[in-house]
Amino acid sequence: TMCTGKCAKCIGVTLYPLAAISILCNILLFFPDWSTRYMKEEIVTAEVEYMGGLIGGGVMVSAEIRAAHWGWLGVDGGSMCNGWAGKMFLSIAFAAAGVAGALYSFTVAILGLVNGPTCLFSLAGESVWGTPFSMQYYGNESYLMDRDLWKLCEEPERVVEFNVALFSILIVAGATELLLCGFQVVNGLFGCLCGTCGSKGVSAGGRGAKG
Repeated sequence: TMCTGKCAKCIGVTLYPLAAISILCNILLFFPDWSTRYMKEEIVTAEVEYMGGLIGGGVMVSAEIRAAHWGWLGVDGGSMCNGWAGKMFLSIAFAAAGVAGALYSFTVAILGLVNGPTCLFSLAGESVWGTPFSMQYYGNESYLMDRDLWKLCEEPERVVEFNVALFSILIVAGATELLLCGFQVVNGLFGCLCGTCGSKGVSAGGRGAKG
């Protein structure tokens, strides 16, 4: 079976692009219609400002990448007497931070997708800024199931498609990060209890040298 150190390395490498994608998607969501105007005028979708992808899926999951770094250092770092067990405990702590970050990113993305974007729409004959799809003016059917409702947003142009695409990517990235970070917590615990392949190899080598 694959040892805990190699598992940690695999997880860390996989998380790099996911964290980068989460950060990029969150940044792009600040610029609907590829314009800086909406951010300057503070009329960006609320869930974008929660920065789930930037803080949770990006920065906090980067802590999990650090966890994976400690995990595979356990393979090269020598015996448990040289601090391997401490590295694995740090790996678990960082991985737990990654789990929290991934969960935050995933939850915010779900809310952003369900509530819909902030946009200019007509209400009682007047054009107002708000989140029409999170209100009950148009019945209980989700706007995601009725693309005709997307026309309610007059500005920014194609903001619904923009938000749906980016929040959907964040949901997939967040769910994947959550699974990987959770697995690294288990992997770290297993490493603490049973040791890594590398540590076993060092121990075996030590015994061989004494013999």
